Amino acid sequence: MADHRRARFEAVYAGTYEQILGYAVRRCPSPDDAADVVAETFAIAWRKIDQLPQGAEARLWLYGVARNVLANHRRSTTRHHARTVELDADLADLYASTPDSTVEFGAIARAFQDLQDDDRELLGLVAWEGLERGEIAAVLGCSRNAVRIRLHRARKRFARALQAAGIPVNQLVLVGRQQ
Repeated sequence: MADHRRARFEAVYAGTYEQILGYAVRRCPSPDDAADVVAETFAIAWRKIDQLPQGAEARLWLYGVARNVLANHRRSTTRHHARTVELDADLADLYASTPDSTVEFGAIARAFQDLQDDDRELLGLVAWEGLERGEIAAVLGCSRNAVRIRLHRARKRFARALQAAGIPVNQLVLVGRQQ
């Protein structure tokens, strides 16, 4: 029985590690923090292997676990994160602009960082993880319709933040509009 549980964990780990790592990397201020989030996520998965859903649902379950681990991690590192946000935006301004670009990428990064955590999470699940509404609903533990409404509101708040930053929203494709 223990061999079956171990084999199942190893299969889930091998099949989802890169996706969970990408999820964490895009949300953590440093690679070390992302590694901590991933390690804790899979430690929880090991402890709760009997609760881990089968098939493709396992990935969504792990996203939900990673989301909770990340929330706990954020609470413990809030001050550190606040200090790095400004530096990240300055670096984006310095290195991301091209001579022919009229969009200031640092301003976009700042507008995104200024969104509430829930809005950033929703937009990130669409844009970075490529999840559809049903998958996001599974990750967040809510209905597909709730995701549709929250995503619509998050996009509107992001558009307002961009407009307030002087970014012409009509030139940008808002996150995940095809869904």
